[in-house]
Amino acid sequence: QVQLVESGGGLVQAGGSLRVSCAASGRTFSSNAMGWFRQAPGKEREFVAGISWDGGSTTYADSVKGRFTISRDKVKNTVYLQMDILKPEDTAVYYCAAASASAVVIRLFRYWGQGTQVTVSS
Repeated sequence: QVQLVESGGGLVQAGGSLRVSCAASGRTFSSNAMGWFRQAPGKEREFVAGISWDGGSTTYADSVKGRFTISRDKVKNTVYLQMDILKPEDTAVYYCAAASASAVVIRLFRYWGQGTQVTVSS
């Protein structure tokens, strides 16, 4: 059974930092692109960041570019999202996802974690 388990969410003040992690189990995603999405209350789920299978290519939403960094550790089968200079509008449930492709193609993310709450207070 494939599982993506997020951790590291929490409450942080505006301007602060937080790192969320996503550990995969049940299979390895070493050949798959990985990504992070988020969903705020009353809004649709949106793409945040993605990383190619080898970590050589990363993609970010304009709203987080320059503040968030996605990375992966293929040995640990884990993906990270380092979030800096957090803003109240970053408040959302953050979901880890794995694509059925080696490159970041948003429509090809197939496997999802259960999500972790990130709350940024003003």
